[in-house]
Amino acid sequence: MEIILLKDLDNLGDKHSIVKVKPGYGRNYLIPQGLAVNANAANRKKLDAMIAEEEAKEAAKVDEYKVMAEKLEGQTLRIGVKAGTSGKIFGSVTSVQLAQALKDQLDLDVERKKIVLPEEVKEVGIYTAEVNFHKEVKSTVQFELVQE
Repeated sequence: MEIILLKDLDNLGDKHSIVKVKPGYGRNYLIPQGLAVNANAANRKKLDAMIAEEEAKEAAKVDEYKVMAEKLEGQTLRIGVKAGTSGKIFGSVTSVQLAQALKDQLDLDVERKKIVLPEEVKEVGIYTAEVNFHKEVKSTVQFELVQE
């Protein structure tokens, strides 16, 4: 079964790409969840219009993303965590906590899905995360875990 993806999916492909999947996966999961549509002739014709519309919206946002990326450069976020005497923190730091720190400290509203952590963050120290605003606009932000 061929489908047109409506969102970027890590294991399948990028938005607006036509991919082959097993019929059950497409009919029972992807289409009902709103992640894809059937790649029939009518939807293939609509695909060009969908791509043009999305590109226009994203082009308007690229300038905004560039401003946000410039604001992130050279910044270091401080995140307070509960840690033991050896410096190991209880639990781990996730993209949700980083998104909240960006909002609180730099007044930037970034979706947690756009933040990529390099590895599991489980000790007090300085780390670097990547923020993927857009395919063309990426930035890095340093964050320091300090014991509360």
